[in-house]
Amino acid sequence: MWEYKKFLEYPANVRRKDPDLASLIVTQFGGPDGELAASLRYLSQMYTMPIPEGKATLNSIGTEELAHFEIVGTIVYKLVEGVPADVLEETRFAPHYAQWGRANFPADAFGNPFTSAYFASHEDPIASITEDLAAEQKARAVYEYLLDLTDDPAIIDTLSFLRQREVVHFQRFGEVLDLLYDYEENEGNC
Repeated sequence: MWEYKKFLEYPANVRRKDPDLASLIVTQFGGPDGELAASLRYLSQMYTMPIPEGKATLNSIGTEELAHFEIVGTIVYKLVEGVPADVLEETRFAPHYAQWGRANFPADAFGNPFTSAYFASHEDPIASITEDLAAEQKARAVYEYLLDLTDDPAIIDTLSFLRQREVVHFQRFGEVLDLLYDYEENEGNC
């Protein structure tokens, strides 16, 4: 049974308000390489995964990605919480504010709303896991780009944690891919 604990997996501290940075970090909330796409990708793929280790990995990482979605959403909101509208008007966050206020909305850094076209779930488990490996690398790269765009030590700390988790997820999916090749060789199908 799944258990939700009412605290973040990792602290989402913010030292100062920064609506411009919020408008960029939001891409990891609802963009193509973000946490929502990852969680839905992995949890959807779990159903057609033929090996128990693969199902368990997809479930574990998929639910962890939801925890990351929560962390990113917390950062985005903290970066704009209480910032007056006339200040937001002068930032890249203004279009977001005009549409949704300070509320989190799953979108990319350009304001494009989340779409399920951001991820795939394929009956072929090797195809799915190969996509997952690429997705983790793209998410890692986006976190690295975001790290380049801030000097806030608290945000750097949290984004670095999230970046490192993408590396670990990549490693776990690599292990699943090896198991799938073994399964395919022994079972004759995949």
